Amino acid sequence: MEKGGLDELFGWISEFAPSFSINGNDVTVLKEPDSFYQELKKRSASAKERIFLTSLYLGTGKIEQELVDAIGEGLAGNKVKLVVLLDHTRGSRGNPNSRTTLLPLIQKYGNTVTVALYHTPDLRGLLKRWIPERFNETIGLQHMKIYLFDDSLIISGANLSDTYFTNRQDRYYLFNHCKPLCDFFAGLIDIIVRYSFQLSSDNQLEIRDPSLEHPYEGDKTTYVNQVSGEVTSYLDRYRTRKAESGDTWVFPLFQMNPFNIRLDEAVTRRLFQTDPTDSRLYLATGYFNLTDDYKEEILHRSRTQFDILTSSPQANGFLNAGGIAGSIPAAYTFVESEFLNAVNNSRQENRIRMWEYSRDRWTFHVKGLWYFHRNVPVMTLIGSPNFGFRSVFRDLEAQVAVVTSNPNLQAQMLEEQRSLYASSSMVSDQVLQRLERRVPLWVKYFMRTFRTYF
Repeated sequence: MEKGGLDELFGWISEFAPSFSINGNDVTVLKEPDSFYQELKKRSASAKERIFLTSLYLGTGKIEQELVDAIGEGLAGNKVKLVVLLDHTRGSRGNPNSRTTLLPLIQKYGNTVTVALYHTPDLRGLLKRWIPERFNETIGLQHMKIYLFDDSLIISGANLSDTYFTNRQDRYYLFNHCKPLCDFFAGLIDIIVRYSFQLSSDNQLEIRDPSLEHPYEGDKTTYVNQVSGEVTSYLDRYRTRKAESGDTWVFPLFQMNPFNIRLDEAVTRRLFQTDPTDSRLYLATGYFNLTDDYKEEILHRSRTQFDILTSSPQANGFLNAGGIAGSIPAAYTFVESEFLNAVNNSRQENRIRMWEYSRDRWTFHVKGLWYFHRNVPVMTLIGSPNFGFRSVFRDLEAQVAVVTSNPNLQAQMLEEQRSLYASSSMVSDQVLQRLERRVPLWVKYFMRTFRTYF
């Protein structure tokens, strides 16, 4: 596809987000969790200047310890700056936890290591005092997944935990030789780190800059304005820069609703409104719970074909979980059923189709979008958002829009999309009405009440 066509379809994204021009041949689409894990270890051990790891949490098992050991190799061999940004509530859950796993690096390498834990300003007061561990994570999280090594980075939806390295399917885009893009992400991460708790060698947490408001003990409005002002100013500085010409453009998109930053939502809504009849959108989310606005765009403001891929109950990560969490697959079945009813009632079942991923002994954590124009993938969204209420209103999210005319990258995008959908089957009313898919009445009431927490 010619560059002019791409500009016509996607040039408007630069109104919302910074743009970076890269060579499409420098992008590798990783396919399996183990490939993702091996890249993390290899690049951690061989880093020369910097490692930035931004995730929800780091696991505590043997396979995660091997990754920490690889990071230690990089720190020991060179003067490498290590920055780890995790979520406070998830990273502190249990013992051992993410903090205790990373403590040895702080104790051994001192000031070259920064471990930060973001705490949402919305979890405060009585909510913080009375909501128990794990349930407090529903209020808001640091959910971005950015893994940066020198002048290369991996954008993904995967966390740093054993199943994400073995049999939990996600997406992983490796961008090589892209220093300007890496510098941008490193600067953005540094801002969030500054406003987060930092871990000391004795496992204590502190806000190190006394001029900054406390995330949950200080004045909420002041804290929000401090973070929002600095992030917005940073994004604006980059947004005014013009990208050089090339065959591939990367637009970083962020959703940080606690700080009134909603760039990702604005771009996603406009993509959902796409009109060209020769275009087709493939949308994936491990947790299907579209916001009302997203549903409105898809059902009533778009004319293009949608193929939506989500997890089957068997591939849902909460299958057979203890307590109330064990009913989460049924909750998503209920949401899925309501959406399909809306599709059928508006007589759009030929334009909007649902698919469920199922692979023996695997779970599904994929999210993103592939935009096909004249049967060629020319754009993808890759990152952490699930397109649901949590992603839009509660958590910190990051993804990139990758627009390309590079044949090699287009071929990789096509293979990725086809591979994921090849392990899926189409969903119909008949499928959802099967006995094993029936949703308990209490789950329906629960989801109608607490849907915005999912």
